[in-house]
Amino acid sequence: MLSLALRQKKLRANAYDIVLNGYELGGGSIRIHDGELQEKMFEVLGFTKEQAQEQFGFLLDAFKYGAPPHGGIALGLDRLVMLLTNRTNLRDTIAFPKTASATCLLTNAPGEVSDKQLEELSLRIRH
Repeated sequence: MLSLALRQKKLRANAYDIVLNGYELGGGSIRIHDGELQEKMFEVLGFTKEQAQEQFGFLLDAFKYGAPPHGGIALGLDRLVMLLTNRTNLRDTIAFPKTASATCLLTNAPGEVSDKQLEELSLRIRH
């Protein structure tokens, strides 16, 4: 797990939201740009060093060359349209809304999942 020194620090995200009249329109953050911190975060998430290298080695290697602080923000166009059209339900402005049972009338999603896919993701379905 994390070292005592790191646990004693108050770790915080550098995240932000854009809000209009009390409605959240989007959000973003400054991304981790320090390889050592990223490795610690993988450790907190339960990855072994080997797993982190196998799955995210490209990222960890890139950090060795230096990365400037970087980030972004994503606006929810559907939320903005909801406000501009005086709607009270976000589903009224989503291009491809799901039903209340989370199914898609256009694609019939969610679809069946193969046993192989479940195994790859270490998932099981309880009935």
